[in-house]
Amino acid sequence: MSKKNKEKVAVAEDDSKEIKETSKKQKEEKNPIDELKAEVEKEKDRYLRLFAEFENYKKRTGKERLELFKTASQDVMVSLLPVLDDFERALKEIEKSDDDTLFKGVELISNKFNETLRQKGLEVVKTEAGDTFDADIHEAITQIPAPSEEMKGKVIDVIEKGYSLGEKIIRYPKVVIGN
Repeated sequence: MSKKNKEKVAVAEDDSKEIKETSKKQKEEKNPIDELKAEVEKEKDRYLRLFAEFENYKKRTGKERLELFKTASQDVMVSLLPVLDDFERALKEIEKSDDDTLFKGVELISNKFNETLRQKGLEVVKTEAGDTFDADIHEAITQIPAPSEEMKGKVIDVIEKGYSLGEKIIRYPKVVIGN
């Protein structure tokens, strides 16, 4: 190789080194910008996920609060059900006596008590003799031989009324079914 060729090769090598160094510097300069962009994207994603999670939390707690308000009085209502049953039994016994004023007085108190409970969301689960037995709604106390073929699998007698608070049954009606 001649001296000129060697110089040209040396210059070409120097130029390629300079190009490599320049491209490295450009990569280093772009690299922090790319890193910052990636970090911003990562933080945006994190923020959106956190925001969505918080919105879900608000919805869930709102639903739980509404449910709590609907059934907050459930314990009180369940404890008042025996009193309601006693009023019904008392009315039946007083009706047999000749004292109309006593019957009217107790009936007035019973109606007022029933209406107050109804306003608070308590409702009677409607069950009558002859209804088809449904294990999701009724509680079978006993089975007796059906008086007729048509009464098999049906409610023969209602021993105790059932009640619901809102859409939730808090006491199932106790029934006798025919088999």
